[in-house]
Amino acid sequence: MWYHKPVINEELLQSLPNLKIVASSGVGIDHLDLNLLSRYGVKVSNTPFIVSTDTADLGMALMLASSRRLVEGYQMVVSPDTEYFPANWLGAEVSGATLGIIGMGTIGYKVAERAKAFEMKILYHNRKQRNKEEENAVGAIYCKKIDDLLQQSDFVMLAVNLTPQTHKLIGKRELQLMKPTATLINISRGLVVDQDDLVEALQNKVIKAAALDVTYPEPLPRDHPLLKMENVLITPHIGSATKKTRLLMMENMTESIQAALTNRPIPYEVL
Repeated sequence: MWYHKPVINEELLQSLPNLKIVASSGVGIDHLDLNLLSRYGVKVSNTPFIVSTDTADLGMALMLASSRRLVEGYQMVVSPDTEYFPANWLGAEVSGATLGIIGMGTIGYKVAERAKAFEMKILYHNRKQRNKEEENAVGAIYCKKIDDLLQQSDFVMLAVNLTPQTHKLIGKRELQLMKPTATLINISRGLVVDQDDLVEALQNKVIKAAALDVTYPEPLPRDHPLLKMENVLITPHIGSATKKTRLLMMENMTESIQAALTNRPIPYEVL
């Protein structure tokens, strides 16, 4: 299953009585009805650890591109109307800034490893606190309350799975807690953020900017307000989009399918 296609619904399952497994690419399985699949006795697998490195890399790329206004800079350089480069055209520092990571799983931790090289102060919020050895290795400080992280961070990066608990985790209240100079970065799922509240926060300068690899829907309608804002950077859900990682994902999915068809243990079985 790639890019959430086809839609797995009851009609499809009824037409495939011999279906044994749905091998889904990536980490998130929020696009699958696990209860429905379970009723039909269909196994589910994903490719969780394969995508972590590239997704963390993209998170850093979004943070750097947004803070230093790279897209705006490129547009200025190629514009036929540009006669000079303004001296007061400024971005924000990443090195030494405070990064708040919401979701300190494999991806979030790899983001922290990279942020450490930028001498960033790293805060994180997670369901479960990492052990001291892991925290010390990246210099991360645990925030039991998400509010504490939001109030202190220059950059807030979302790296959580989409669950009922994280659905629209970031809304109006959370955005108002952030610094007016802060940037929100989302490398998880679009529905972790209330997009209407995000649009309002950006329009009213509640926060400075947003950098998003994920939205809802994908792609956004061509007239969506987020597509018209200079302080918003959006990429087309490409966290895992490198040749090496996509090849590994396909190999892992194939291995899971072969295992299911031969009644062997399934790698990274979800259901």
